[in-house]
Amino acid sequence: MFLGLPVLCAPLLYAPAAHAAQAAPEQRIRDVQGAGHVSPLNGGTVSRVPGVVTAVTGNGFWMQDPAPDRDHATSEGIFVFTRTGPAVAAGDSVRVDGRVSEYRPGGPRSAGLSRTEIDATRTVTEARGTALPAPMVIGSKGRRPPATIMTGPEIGPARNIESGGRFDPERNAIDFYESIEGMRAGVRDAVAAGPSRYGEIPVQPAGEAGAGKRIVLDDALAPLPAMNAGDRLPGVADGVVDYAYGTFKLLVTTAPQRQDGGGRPETTRTARPQELAVATADLGGLSPDVPPERIAALAADLVDGLKSPDLVTITGLRDNSGAADDGTVAADQTVAELITAISTAGGPGYDWRSIAPRDNADGGEKGSNDHVGFLFRTDRGLGFVDRPEGAPQGSVAAPESPGTPGTGGTRPDPAVTPVRALGDGSGGVRLTLSPGRIAPGDATWSRTRKPVAGEVTWQGKRIIVVANQWYPRTGDDHPDLGRYQPPTRPTEWRRLEQARVVAGFVKSVRAADRDANIIVAGDLNEPEHSPPVRALAEEAGLRDLPATLPEKERYTTVSGGDARTTDHIMLSESLAKRKHEYDIVHRNAEFASRAGDRDPTVVRIDMSGKPPGGRG
Repeated sequence: MFLGLPVLCAPLLYAPAAHAAQAAPEQRIRDVQGAGHVSPLNGGTVSRVPGVVTAVTGNGFWMQDPAPDRDHATSEGIFVFTRTGPAVAAGDSVRVDGRVSEYRPGGPRSAGLSRTEIDATRTVTEARGTALPAPMVIGSKGRRPPATIMTGPEIGPARNIESGGRFDPERNAIDFYESIEGMRAGVRDAVAAGPSRYGEIPVQPAGEAGAGKRIVLDDALAPLPAMNAGDRLPGVADGVVDYAYGTFKLLVTTAPQRQDGGGRPETTRTARPQELAVATADLGGLSPDVPPERIAALAADLVDGLKSPDLVTITGLRDNSGAADDGTVAADQTVAELITAISTAGGPGYDWRSIAPRDNADGGEKGSNDHVGFLFRTDRGLGFVDRPEGAPQGSVAAPESPGTPGTGGTRPDPAVTPVRALGDGSGGVRLTLSPGRIAPGDATWSRTRKPVAGEVTWQGKRIIVVANQWYPRTGDDHPDLGRYQPPTRPTEWRRLEQARVVAGFVKSVRAADRDANIIVAGDLNEPEHSPPVRALAEEAGLRDLPATLPEKERYTTVSGGDARTTDHIMLSESLAKRKHEYDIVHRNAEFASRAGDRDPTVVRIDMSGKPPGGRG
C-alpha cells in the first residue's frame, strides 16, 4: 500500500520567491528540480515544461526530459499534480504549465523530506507513443549510490539538509536519491533486504551493502510478489523514484518475478535436563479475534522454534475483547486459546501469570489493554511462586474494593501496587508480590506497559525474572532518511528513564542478596548500543546477551531493510558466570508470511552445581 501520493489535496507551498510573478519561458525539468532538496523555483510559475510521461496515477503523472544534460546533481524527472485523473498516458510527449511546489507527506511539521512537484494548470499533449527514457540503473553497471548518509555540519543550518547546505550526490546517499527524484530508474538483480510488508519491499542491488544502497519497492502502480529477506528479482526491476514518509521509493511500473533466496525459519535446540530455558516472545496483538491459523503459527514458534522453553516473557497479549473498548481488561480467554494451540502442536502444558491493567491506562490501541507477563511449564523443575499465597492465578486483576497494604483490609489493587524486594531471613531475597509491577505509579510508565516481576524456582534455586515492554518509537522520532541529520529520537528519554527505574529495582534485589539470580527480558525497543540499554546493563550490573553474538546474527526486527535488536535477555553476574547459550531464533523478522514481525530469543543456562565464586 502506497501512502505517499497527495490524494485530492493541495500541495504545500513555501513562501513565493521574488520572481514568482514572472513565468520563465520553457524551463526544463532540471531547472525546476535544481541541485538541492528544494526547488530554486519553489512557489513560482513555469510554462511549457517538456517531458515524456513515464507513469500515471489517480491524481497526476510523472514525466521525464527526453534530452537530459550531463549534470548528475539535477533530476530529469518530476511529478505533475493534476488533482483529478490526468488525460495522458505513458509515452505521451507533453508540455506543462503550472506552479512549482514542495509537497511534504505527513504535513508541514513532518521531519520527512518534501517532493518537488508542478501543480499543473495546463497540460498539452504534442505526440503519443514516444519511447520512454531508459531507466537509470542503480548499482553496478549504472550509478552506484553512496553507502553512507552524511551528518556533518556541512549539510546545512540547524542540521536541516533543506536549508541550503552542501548537496553532494556522490558522497551522501540522501542527496543521491534526491538527484534522481521523479526519474525512471531500476535495480538490477535486486535482493530483498527485508520481507515484503504492506505492499513494500526494501531491496538493494546484488553485491551491494550499506544503508545508503537500499531503496523500497512500492506497489502503488504495479503489483509486487510476496518476498522474504534474501529473495531476488532477476533482471531490472524498474519504475519511478518517489519519496514518502521517511524513505525513497521505487514505484514499479511492471510486476517483477520473484526468485527464492532459500531462507527458511530457524529452530533452536532442546534444553538439556540441567538447563533452564528462558525465552522472549512477542504475540503481536493476540486476541480471541485473531484467525486460528495465526494462533497456530505462534504456538509453532514456541514448540518447534523455541523447543518449548521453561519460561517465556510475553508481550502483545490483548484482553478478551481485543480492540473493542468495552471495559474488558482480563485476558484469560485470549491466553487459553494459545495454551490450547501449544498442546495441539505437541507442546507441554503451560500456565501463565500477568497483571491486568486498569482500562486504557497502559497505552497502545484504545480498548486493547495489552498484557506483559509470563508463560511457563512446570514439568521440568520450574515453579512459579505466587505471592500473596492464594492470590488468583493467571491474569491478576484489581479487586472491586482495593484496600491498603498493611491494614489487613481487602487485597490491594495489583495494577497500582509496586513490588518490592525483601530479605528472606536466610541471606536470600523474596518479592512482596509475585507477579508484581515495578513502580507502576512512576511517571515514566504513564500510558505505557509496566514491567512485571515474578519469582520462580528452578530445582530449588530462586530466580527473579522481569518482563518488559518499553515505550515504543513513534512518529515524533525523525526518520533516518529525513531532512534532519543526524536524526533525533524525542522518545528516547522515556526509555532511558524506564531503564533507570528497572535498574533501580534490580539494585534493590541485589541489596537484599548480592548473589541473586536475576533475568531481565523482553521488548526494550532499543538496540544493544543505545543509551537506554547500556544504562540498564551498566547501572544494574547485568550482561546483555544480544551484544555477545556476532554482529550479523544480532537482530530481532527488520524494518525497511534495517535489522535491529529490540528484544533482549540480560543476566545477573551470578547467572552469567554459569555456562549458558543464547540464541536469537530468526523465524519472523525476515519472512513475509509469519505470525509476527519480531524474532523470539532464548537462553539456556546450566543450573547444575554452583557458579564460579557464587553461592548457587
